[in-house]
Amino acid sequence: MVEIRPYRPDDLPALYDICLKTGDEGRDATHLYRDPRIIGDIYAAPYAALHPEYAFVAEDETGVAAYILGAPDTRAFEARCEAQWWPALRARHPDTADIPAPKRTRDDWDAFHIHRPPTNPQAVVDLAPAHLHIDLLPRLQGRGVGKALMDRWLARIGGRAHLGCQAANTRAQRFYEVYGFRRIADVGPPSVVWMAIGA
Repeated sequence: MVEIRPYRPDDLPALYDICLKTGDEGRDATHLYRDPRIIGDIYAAPYAALHPEYAFVAEDETGVAAYILGAPDTRAFEARCEAQWWPALRARHPDTADIPAPKRTRDDWDAFHIHRPPTNPQAVVDLAPAHLHIDLLPRLQGRGVGKALMDRWLARIGGRAHLGCQAANTRAQRFYEVYGFRRIADVGPPSVVWMAIGA
């Protein structure tokens, strides 16, 4: 049995674990990082900290193995992160702008991101102001859990949202398209596919 339920503060370690273990275009990124928390510091924990009311997890008999997180207003969330989330991380992770891009490790790139967080494209935000992140460990994939999480989150948010997906993660893109997300053409760098629903 898999239970979809609201996030609780004691789920935070699981969020970090899931984010790391799906952080390589949906695959386990553990081997790519010196600091196993830095990816979760960017893509999971700020949502749990700043918008726990829009966070849901999927839990089986082994524990929490999937989440869906997001924010109802992307621009407001970016501003809150700038005021409340990034400063502590910037103190912990030195800026890596002086390291040439070809020589940056994944940790270096994430530290760079912490000091210069990119904003979601305005054209995408205009279509659907809310955005989300969803990640499932392999043991819950292909069992309808992703759809159940998406249903729960979109009902909570009001049905309109966008997301960015790594272009190489074609499996995730297929899931989103089957669910009803549509691609937004000619937005941002080619390494990211932007998609929206309800817009």
